[in-house]
Amino acid sequence: MDNEFLPMEEAIVAMLKTVYDPEIPVNVYDLGLIYLIEVDDEKNVLIEMTLTAPNCPAADFIVEDVRMKVESVDGVNNVEINLVFEPEWNKDLMSEEAKLELGFL
Repeated sequence: MDNEFLPMEEAIVAMLKTVYDPEIPVNVYDLGLIYLIEVDDEKNVLIEMTLTAPNCPAADFIVEDVRMKVESVDGVNNVEINLVFEPEWNKDLMSEEAKLELGFL
């Protein structure tokens, strides 16, 4: 079964991999900060994401960078970002590459 949204979702993930917390040299996707990406029939995108800490000083910058970069994906109509803190982020959510980069492996 073909998923017409798969190329768009792949493009969204590629863009998310260009968003960095200014204090951490790993992108938000590989850090495990992205909990959900949904694309509806009108190509509106819903993203649920978290931060490494609720009081992150770069929160506004990171969320706005995610919004701008996902909006730049061809065909995306609208982007809604929900910042959530349940479940709480922990280093187990990071990709193997991120763990290696940050010295956790």
